[in-house]
Amino acid sequence: MALDRVLLAVGPGDAGSADQLAAAVADIAAPAAATVTLLHTFDPDEFDDIVENLEYHAGEDVDADTVAGRHATIRNIRDHLDAAGVATTVSGAVGEPGPAVVAAATDVDADVVAVGGRGRSPAGKALFGSTANHVLRNAPCPVLYVRRPGRSV
Repeated sequence: MALDRVLLAVGPGDAGSADQLAAAVADIAAPAAATVTLLHTFDPDEFDDIVENLEYHAGEDVDADTVAGRHATIRNIRDHLDAAGVATTVSGAVGEPGPAVVAAATDVDADVVAVGGRGRSPAGKALFGSTANHVLRNAPCPVLYVRRPGRSV
């Protein structure tokens, strides 16, 4: 299997593990000279708040890709990948994270999807769902799961 395109899914909970996500993806993308698409998924309310905080001008067309590119977590990961010599692109999506990641993986024809997550008990997963679980079950390609540090199962 050739490794040309990696999709790294980033969401609101990934700020504290950005360095770990970037390192894991750099480890697989750099040797293969793969391009990494950084996808930030936004909850609709979160997206509206961020657009307001970024102080775009009234009437200015603001899309999720533009907002994702300005997000601190994406910038941090992009800087890490740039330093590792990994080519990147940035994409944004507004909506339910799991389906958005699966759709983006299909759109970019990803060879691997990388997602971060926290260890949760089976009861916690049943109650709250899991973006990573949705991606693991529905992605059109293999999934690299990067567990956040400091969490127990």
